[in-house]
Amino acid sequence: MSRSHNYLAIDLGAESGRVILGQFDEGRLTLWEMHRFSNGPVRLAAQANACGEVSSTSKVVLQWDILRLWAEIKQGVALSANKWGKEILGIGIDTWGVDFGLLDRNGVLISNPYHYRDSRTDGMLDEAFRRVPRSEIFQHTGIQFMQLNSLYQLLAMVIDRSPALQHAETFLTIPDLLNYWLTGRAVCEFTNATTTQCYNPVLMDWDRSLLSRMGIPSHIFPEIVPPGTNLGKLLSYVTDETGLDSQAGLSVIAPASHDTGSAVAAVPAEKPGFLWISSGTWSVVGVEWPKPVIHSQSLVYNFTNEGGVFDTFRFSRNVMGLWLVQECRRTWASQGADLSYTELTQMADQTEPFQSVIDPDYAEFFKPGDMPVRIRDFCQRTGQIVPDNKAAVIRCVLESLALKYRWVLERLEEMVGQRLEPIHIIGGGTQNRKLNQFTADATGRRVVSGPVEATAIGNLLMQAIALGTIRTLQEGRLLVRDSFPPAVFEPTSQTGWEAAYQRMLDVMTYLVSAN
Repeated sequence: MSRSHNYLAIDLGAESGRVILGQFDEGRLTLWEMHRFSNGPVRLAAQANACGEVSSTSKVVLQWDILRLWAEIKQGVALSANKWGKEILGIGIDTWGVDFGLLDRNGVLISNPYHYRDSRTDGMLDEAFRRVPRSEIFQHTGIQFMQLNSLYQLLAMVIDRSPALQHAETFLTIPDLLNYWLTGRAVCEFTNATTTQCYNPVLMDWDRSLLSRMGIPSHIFPEIVPPGTNLGKLLSYVTDETGLDSQAGLSVIAPASHDTGSAVAAVPAEKPGFLWISSGTWSVVGVEWPKPVIHSQSLVYNFTNEGGVFDTFRFSRNVMGLWLVQECRRTWASQGADLSYTELTQMADQTEPFQSVIDPDYAEFFKPGDMPVRIRDFCQRTGQIVPDNKAAVIRCVLESLALKYRWVLERLEEMVGQRLEPIHIIGGGTQNRKLNQFTADATGRRVVSGPVEATAIGNLLMQAIALGTIRTLQEGRLLVRDSFPPAVFEPTSQTGWEAAYQRMLDVMTYLVSAN
């Protein structure tokens, strides 16, 4: 690279969004945060009584404030244009998966997209299985069963006879919707399309037969494009509002638009055969694999096959992740104890280890609410010591996450038939060094941690490959390792971890038998 090459990554997460400029120069990548903004669900009253009034007992829904996010994105692009202008070669967007917007026949968004934790999907798994057997859905899609998946959100709309669905002409996941507003091109990018559980990896297309059996109109699903697709130039109204001149050679690139897909692209691995953990609000634990793994064991273990870059799949499993800590912190802050994540982790480090364990994926932990009470109730229900203070609750969560990672690792090795090492932890959760060390200790494997901004970096790498700044993914991964040297955590004392792991297995067995 004889001169610097600049790209913009727009990275939206469940808690925040960022516009980050990446500068490739002389074999190094430098990041510049141009704009950061908050994100989160908005609660709305959605059901009036017979008199047309909204009362305290009215139904409340969770939605995304997508228009504010769009305004924040344009502000970030404008700030970037003011500083870098014609030196920006590309823009790429990544976000969380499963959620979507619906466009009418005029290409106008019909309503705010729903948040994946909205209660409309309660009971939808059972309803789906009444229409199509669970094993058949998995055979068609290879996707982990979670009530938040787009398939069950759409089924809920079918059951409710949603006017939005009845008038919809186009289905777009969140990054695809934002790309449509940037370029006018309405397509779905592959990695995010696979998260919906509406995609068939064998057919390599939307599974229109499955959709029809669910009563979901299949005509709304658009063309699927691979990561690295050049979507074209910015629309004129975007250039007018942001000052970014698309005539200067700038292109909008669809990276791996699912945030985990972008994060995995940025894993600074030296060779294949590693385990990756994308650590954040969710933890996703998996392996990069050349084809989907769809058989009886992956169904029993509820694993997923989501799209990756360059004709790979992310064979993985979602774990509830640092959402548990986030909700504990939010609850305590509402009670007057506004503690930072660092303070909570330091407190946990000073308390007694291995007092109790939880299954992070217990259904009651999924929705917003008083997480400390739920954790204590879980421990009481399973006959364990009940954590009676903040430090004990956080210690329980962090140890349990590390133990669940071990469970996923062992299942993955069983199904792919090889040892997976080292463990690469990427994303915002890498900043929790205690969890990194717990993971090394619980699994007995070396942990390589970083980069923190893996999602934005993977987004930038795919843009740079698409436009020829770098040649291959492996070249990009080595560049990431050189630019952001990782931290390494070696396994230390194994004392207590084996007994704690056996207790987690017992707890998981109890939960299955209790249900």
